Order: sequence, then C-alpha cells, then structure tokens
Amino acid sequence: MQRLLSLLGFVVMTLALLVSGCTGGGSQGEVTKGPITIGSKIDTEGALLSQMIILMLRDNGFEVIDKSQFGPTSIVRKALESGELDIYPEYTGNGAYFFDEADSDVWKDARKGYDRVKQLDMETYNIVWLKPAPANNTWAIAMPRELVEEKNLQTLDDFAAYVNGGGYVKLIGSEEFVNSPAALPAFQEAYGFTLTKEQLLTVSSGDTAQTEKAASEGTDGVNAAMAYGTDGSLSAFDLVVLGDPRGVQPVYQPAPRVRREIADKYPEIATILDPVFASLDLETLQTLNAKIAVAGQNAADVAREYLTTKGFLP
Repeated sequence: MQRLLSLLGFVVMTLALLVSGCTGGGSQGEVTKGPITIGSKIDTEGALLSQMIILMLRDNGFEVIDKSQFGPTSIVRKALESGELDIYPEYTGNGAYFFDEADSDVWKDARKGYDRVKQLDMETYNIVWLKPAPANNTWAIAMPRELVEEKNLQTLDDFAAYVNGGGYVKLIGSEEFVNSPAALPAFQEAYGFTLTKEQLLTVSSGDTAQTEKAASEGTDGVNAAMAYGTDGSLSAFDLVVLGDPRGVQPVYQPAPRVRREIADKYPEIATILDPVFASLDLETLQTLNAKIAVAGQNAADVAREYLTTKGFLP
C-alpha cells in the first residue's frame, strides 16, 4: 500500500512538472504571453516610447521581441500591416497621409484626428489605436536664437520673407522631412518659399538631436534644422522653433498602433499602456527626450527610471 501511494505521488508530481513546463511562467510565476514584437522609428522619441512599451509588457508577463529603431515611417508602418511587427508608437497626424486626407481640417483637431485615424486604420488594415499621449510632436523648423533675434524671424511667414529676400539659409533634415508631403513641402506650399538643393543638407536619420546640433554649431554652413515639438535638445542648443500661424501641421499625438489580432487576444495590453501614455504631456516628453539626446543616456534606462518613479514599475 505504501509503495502504491508513493508511486501515485510520483505520478502526480511528474504531471505537475509537465504542465508547468508546457505553460511556462513570467517573472512573477504567471503564464508567459506572447511573443509580442515591438518596433519603432529611428529617432529619439521612438526609442523612448518603444522601450516603455517593452518594459511594461515584460513586467506584466509578456515575452517581448525588441525591434526598436526599426526604420523610417514607411518601413515601420508596412511591417506592422504585414504582421512583421505587432506594436509600434505612431502619431495620429500621420493618418492624414496614410489615407490621403491631407486637405482635411480634421487632423488639426486632436480628438477628431485621433477618432478618424482609429476608424480608418481599423476599416482598412484591422489595426487598433490605443489612447494617445497629450502632447503634440509636430514637424517644425528651428533656428539659432541669435539669428532669429537679429533677423526678427519669429514665424514661418518671417522665414519665407527672409528666404525670398535672398537671406542665407541652409536647412538640415531627414530624407523623410525633406520629401514627405507632410513636412517641408507642406511648409513651402503654405508659406510660399522654395529651398534649392544647395540650401538643403539631407541626412538618412530622423534623429533631430543630430539636425539641431548641426544648426546650433553651424556645421557645413547649416543654420536651420528639422525639429519636433517635443524635442528635448532645443533649449540645450539654444534654438527657437518658428511659429506656424497658418496651422499647416496636423496634430501629432503619439499612441501605440497595434495589430487587431494582438489587441483582441490580449485586451489587457490597453489597460497596461493607456495610463502610461496618458502621463506623457509635452513637458514630460521634452524632459525625457533631453536625457537621451543631450545627456546621452540610454533610452531603456530613461524609460525605466520614469516608469519606476511614476509607479508604473516596481
């Protein structure tokens, strides 16, 4: 009888180990979920936001594949739509160009733009948008404060008059900024100026820390730079963003863009990420981006420190 009980106990323990091995476990003994592949664009804020997503999902028991800094907008977007990526941080205003609605004023209203891109992406690609951050990371042109004050260049109207009057300009920007209908071409059309090839320095990276540093230091004669509204390096490099009084740019609020298959399978992802993005206002993102772009800190370290400080991570 004793041998029979011992044998039964051995069988029960063996089955328990097999079940445990099959289900796997998270860091807190939970069932591992995923894998989820996270990507981002090649820029400072993309790296920051993707690392926040990665850290939060891992802490909540997900297996995560890190493909941050994956490529420019066109590449990252297609990777999500094809299933190569599952989640990446995108900007609501880009919906105007994803769906050929750049002429619609809906994109200049934060709430309407979010609702519209959410609707169109679901209908067209089965893609879900989670809640956006309350910050507008719009395209902009920035110039050194000394030049701005000397030439009284407060807005893009002033800039256009300066360019058309023969003022010296050499602008540095990414290939996307220079060529995308959403960026420099939109500014040129609205304000009535044109920069020649000789007045442009085009770089492959979308890292505005690089462009802003070049404008600040006058590298290769550069005195104007592609910038984003949430850049942390603007004040560090003593650059001024030129105003956009004609409202050329859509509102660009960052939000996780998620394949519907993943969102439906793991609805808790929204519960995990929505509060994090809701905490990222303009000043917060500028501060965090500065730690990466100016202070040279690692994006993952900056993300972890913020999430821990705010109580999102233990």
